[in-house]
Amino acid sequence: MRYLYIDTSSSFLYSGIVENDKLVATVTEQMDNDLSRITLKKISEMFEEAKLKPNDIDKIIVVNGPGSFTGIRVGITIAKTYAWGLNKDITTITSLEAMATSVDTDKIKVPLIDARRNYVYASIFDGDKEILKGSHIFLDDLKEKIKEIGKEACIITNDEIELDYETNSYTPNILKIVENYKDREKINPHMVNPDYLKLTEAEEKNKKND
Repeated sequence: MRYLYIDTSSSFLYSGIVENDKLVATVTEQMDNDLSRITLKKISEMFEEAKLKPNDIDKIIVVNGPGSFTGIRVGITIAKTYAWGLNKDITTITSLEAMATSVDTDKIKVPLIDARRNYVYASIFDGDKEILKGSHIFLDDLKEKIKEIGKEACIITNDEIELDYETNSYTPNILKIVENYKDREKINPHMVNPDYLKLTEAEEKNKKND
């Protein structure tokens, strides 16, 4: 089985191809304003490196958020078009799941992304079990939830957020992510959508006007 992993939820493109439980090609690329062009170009180069064609892939795993609104849309659009056009299986994971999977620790894992104005996108994992579902949450409320659990915590983030816990930076372990989520149920490509965990500014304005 061959799997294609795509994550454009941050300022970086993280992508990889896993074949028979081995990571055969990978790309990490900081993206600028022309996200679509860069993402497609780098994924194409990755296929060339692995000496594979797009039709050789069996399943696509794409990160659908939270994170950069524009970046997420780019990754989702590429992945679902690919899956629909070549009739490939596709499933989604969250950026928080990817972050938690990539770090080994006996402590509870708290992946988080700065959402500004003292809010974060965060979840809490005890081993592989998600005990706080991914949320757009006030930072002080997250701290209280960690205290309520009563276990040592490991924060996983690349953002500058001051917390009184051990903090690990995030570098994706693509092989481990794919191995962990390769059997997640496939989705109709037309039903693959971003999960921002909060409304966009336009949606918030429309909601206030209702």
